[in-house]
Amino acid sequence: EPRRIASSLQLGDPNRLAARLGCPVVADFRRADIARGGQGAPLVCALHQALFAKAGEPRAVLNLGGIANLTLLPDADPARVRGFDTGPANGLMDEWCQRTRGQPFDRDGAWAAQGRVLPELLAAWLAEPYFTAPAPKSTGRGQFNLAWAGARAGDLERFPAADVQRSLLELTVQSVLDALRREQPDTRRLLVCGGGARNVRLMARLAEAFAGPVETTGAHGLDPAWVEATAFAWLALARLDGRSGALTGVTGARAAAVLGGLYAG
Repeated sequence: EPRRIASSLQLGDPNRLAARLGCPVVADFRRADIARGGQGAPLVCALHQALFAKAGEPRAVLNLGGIANLTLLPDADPARVRGFDTGPANGLMDEWCQRTRGQPFDRDGAWAAQGRVLPELLAAWLAEPYFTAPAPKSTGRGQFNLAWAGARAGDLERFPAADVQRSLLELTVQSVLDALRREQPDTRRLLVCGGGARNVRLMARLAEAFAGPVETTGAHGLDPAWVEATAFAWLALARLDGRSGALTGVTGARAAAVLGGLYAG
């Protein structure tokens, strides 16, 4: 049987960036971790810990991009940080909106707010084994896409389109909160970043369903739109300083690594 080798596709050529910008470029952050048996993701947890952890208050940072990931911060100790991808965030909703309305996303979740949750759809999607798989784990749009949603629940076109959108939003909420209840049930505060923080309906549902404050990272000093970019700038600085930016307890790597390649300008 062929041996499986983990890999990660990195887009863009840092050599060209360095040549055109005339300065050193740090890129390709994931593969050093993967080479040591890690997932290569999520990598933002170290910054979340540095900026948002608080002694005496179990917190979680939720990044809502195409995929949702959680950073669990039981206290201020970096050794206790855990993190993983929970499943879909905006990706499925955006894909459905594009297919049925010709729009790239549902602004403010206003269209989803017009629909109702379809229990049969939600139950079929939540039966996906990934949701209960143990961490460390990571996923992507290659797994959670409309082909997956249709394979799990049948032809989505037979339902009112707004109801499907509302159900996809609820899938994000329930998969995130199920993961929180399972992995850190004493979480007192949820800090949200990423594009999904601008989805008014999604944020309202999280606030309704979570037993504690739900805030954006903006309330704690960093605009939610800038958290991921800041994290990779922070990782680039760690690379230049020769420090490891990964948390092996998060990625599952056998040993810490200095992440990223350095490309001269």
